[in-house]
Amino acid sequence: MNLATYINDLLYRYDCVIVPDFGGFVTNRIGAKANNFTHTFTPPTKQVTFNSLLKHNDGLLANYIASAENISFEKASTAISLSVIKWQNELQSRTVQIDRLGVLTLNEEKQIIFEPNTAVNYLTESFGLDTVTSSAISRFKEEVKPLNPTPTKAAHKGIPIFIKYAATAAILLTLGFAGYNGYENNLQKENLANQEKAIQKKIQSATFVISNPLPTIDLKVVKEVAKPFHIVAGAFQFAENAEKRVEELKAKGFDAKIIGVNKWGLTQVTFNSYASRNEATNNLYRIQKTVSKDAWLLVEKID
Repeated sequence: MNLATYINDLLYRYDCVIVPDFGGFVTNRIGAKANNFTHTFTPPTKQVTFNSLLKHNDGLLANYIASAENISFEKASTAISLSVIKWQNELQSRTVQIDRLGVLTLNEEKQIIFEPNTAVNYLTESFGLDTVTSSAISRFKEEVKPLNPTPTKAAHKGIPIFIKYAATAAILLTLGFAGYNGYENNLQKENLANQEKAIQKKIQSATFVISNPLPTIDLKVVKEVAKPFHIVAGAFQFAENAEKRVEELKAKGFDAKIIGVNKWGLTQVTFNSYASRNEATNNLYRIQKTVSKDAWLLVEKID
């Protein structure tokens, strides 16, 4: 297994790839550059550096290898460890070329020195872009000589004759246009004023006649008759039980409803409510015989 190949692949997608117990390859983004001396333009790039302090296994490299090789995470981790041991042994005697990444060496203090391969650009946004060289552009100044008009007979007065005539004609045309524009503006203002006066006269003399007036509407307001006599069907601790009882009584044809909460905090439900005591009493006896013997009459006080 070539470990450098997987590191190289991951650097296109991530900014840091850690090789456990060895170090981390970190990318730094560098913007586009233009060299005025070599006349070259370099696109944006991601430069690779090496940090030997990044040794903690974050699982990125092992997971990628396990997925690519279709092996377990443990086997991928073992393969990485074997490659690291091989690199460390080779570094004791020579430089190590890591695929397209660059070259690793040891200095006198036994520290790993990394020389990246600058020919590889890991910035996917710059894919297909390469360094461009342009030819140098020579700049020169062309001397511009002033134009000398041919002198005329009026040259001794300082101004040529044709310039005098042109200036006079320009002045006359300017005055003519200014006068015409002023006359036209005054004419437009006068026309607008006359139109406004005519509209005002029409509004003042206009009369409005409605041939078909809307019919009147007679509203008959029926005063609700008080019904203080209630035949109580029950009192409930929970409001949902009271609502359920109302629905049951309505299904049987009663004008049932909730009339409020009594002094004990119970929600009261009625079979019907009546305006007269006699009517309420008669219906109470009938309900007690046919529906519920526990029904009773509640008389509500009316202010």
